[in-house]
Amino acid sequence: MNFLNKMERKYGRYAIRNLMYYIIILYGIGFVVMKFAPSLYWGYLCLDVRAILHGQIWRLVTFLIYPPSTDFIYIIFSMYLYYMIGTQLEYQWGAFRFNVYFLTGVVGHILAAFIAYFALGLTGIYFPMTTNYLNLSLFFAYAALYPNVEFLLFFILPIKVKYLALLDGVFFVYNIFQSVKNGIMYSPAYFATGVCAIMSIVNFLLFFALTRNIKKYSYKEYNRKKTYRREVHQASRGSRHKCAICGRTEEDDPNLEFRYCSKCNGNYEYCQEHLFTHEHVK
Repeated sequence: MNFLNKMERKYGRYAIRNLMYYIIILYGIGFVVMKFAPSLYWGYLCLDVRAILHGQIWRLVTFLIYPPSTDFIYIIFSMYLYYMIGTQLEYQWGAFRFNVYFLTGVVGHILAAFIAYFALGLTGIYFPMTTNYLNLSLFFAYAALYPNVEFLLFFILPIKVKYLALLDGVFFVYNIFQSVKNGIMYSPAYFATGVCAIMSIVNFLLFFALTRNIKKYSYKEYNRKKTYRREVHQASRGSRHKCAICGRTEEDDPNLEFRYCSKCNGNYEYCQEHLFTHEHVK
């Protein structure tokens, strides 16, 4: 936490505000590319380590346009879901910490690609290296902060986020197991999927390990502070004058005039109707 605080004080002004908004735009572009010209992505934009080592360094960024889905109906739902998750995380953590979490996930995917490439001697492993595990790591973070928020499964069944996150965790473990199994039986390229899944989990665990004072960013703590700020704001906007007799304020009638009585013992304020008719407080 101290490390992140120092980094935020030093580099916080460079954080990209509304980062998820730009990511969703990239997903939209990627959906169009994958729908009408998928060969363009696989041939020139994906995370292909061999091509990167031959000078195509733009692939370190362009692979991010890979959309969560290539189905038109599902892409709308998934883009809305991830936009909501991303904006909530940024609202909770602040732009800098959300940038750190997301960009660490991106770097993790790139490292996973290079690890698999050099460790297994592959000539090209771009197919497994999509943004799916990056999005799932965002969902893990959201579930950690908002475990009791309910989603409608199949738009019908309400289910808490923490249970969906457990299902995603099982999915991660299953994919790691399958990648090892298929890598042994069929092709070592399958190992890349497992490496990518592991890096996403490491990103999630590492970030929350560094954020040890997680209570400061928990939903309950955030909601408490939000309620306190709202009450303070309402109190600061409250009436400045109140008649000690009738209790009316300037909010009841903006034309009312108020004066303090010099003959009363204490700070008693009266409206114009009771200033001269009240009994003096001794």
